[in-house]
Amino acid sequence: MLSNFSSNVILAKARAMYGRRLTKKNYSDLLNCQSVSEIARYLVNNTDYAKILSGINDRDIYRGQLENLLKQKLFEDSAILCRYEFSVGDIFSGYLLQRSEIEQILNVLLHLTAGMPSEYLFSMPMFLTNRSRINLVSLSDAKSFDDILNALGGTPYRALLEPLRPQAGMPLDYKAVENALYTHLYGGVYEIIRRRTHGEAKKQLLEIFDTFLDLTNYIRIIRLKTYFHSGYDFIRNSLLPFGTLRENQINDLIAAQGTPQIRQAMEQTSVGKRTRNIQHNFTDQISSRAIYHVCRHSIHFSSRPSVVMLSYIFLTQLELMDIINIVEGIRYKLPANEIKKLLTFADF
Repeated sequence: MLSNFSSNVILAKARAMYGRRLTKKNYSDLLNCQSVSEIARYLVNNTDYAKILSGINDRDIYRGQLENLLKQKLFEDSAILCRYEFSVGDIFSGYLLQRSEIEQILNVLLHLTAGMPSEYLFSMPMFLTNRSRINLVSLSDAKSFDDILNALGGTPYRALLEPLRPQAGMPLDYKAVENALYTHLYGGVYEIIRRRTHGEAKKQLLEIFDTFLDLTNYIRIIRLKTYFHSGYDFIRNSLLPFGTLRENQINDLIAAQGTPQIRQAMEQTSVGKRTRNIQHNFTDQISSRAIYHVCRHSIHFSSRPSVVMLSYIFLTQLELMDIINIVEGIRYKLPANEIKKLLTFADF
């Protein structure tokens, strides 16, 4: 009885929360804003982001601060849903937290590599300090790779990064660090889905993550071949070891000459056939737009609470990134029609 009640609560709450997403008019209005301050003011006065943004000084708000507040709302909304999902609710709250922690580690490493480690402090999300297993204050003080390892003490991330410590005088292998962290993240997610879910829920959850990671690997292959002219071994080691693409299919993708041939090879795969009609302006959009379509269908039609909850999380993340892309476009004074091309949601 409690299980049925909880399931119905999750389905109703997630769909109601999704119903408060940005509308087509909201998107059009945001594209016509002229500054970060104007965007923040619009979100406060016209959208469901009003509560999380209440009390801000919209005249002084900057891009990083706005992004962190929007992410905080995603954490708070997900926490509401997780209270009722006893089977795998902790998976998705943990997934969100780990993903955010990994983003912070990579952000610090980028600042360190660029010779500006102290700049990380200005982008550090304060709402994570009481949630994260990482001592973010210590992380913000890091001036070397060893400092970062020390800040990661007591977390699984230290053991992942320790073997990747750069040799004296050698650059950091950032891609290896990124792969190690995301392999850890998604490996944990897959393990729990396979161990704690069953039947249709398991099938639908795997479809979401498989689609996302298949297309993530596909995009990596295109980028590494087209822009960096990387060889087979480097590309193969840069892919995440998840998804439905078989070894021979991956080999065909890497062996293909040029983007059109890579696309043709991809269209021979199961995920390629399912997503070939996804409209996109840039290769990097394929995975986000495909996940948008999968999750939008699931949030409306799935009867599995875990699937609806995950779909809400993915859809809200995509909306958040759309807002940030609008902010960035306006900062760089791009025309509205050019900014629109950067968005996942473009049906307006």
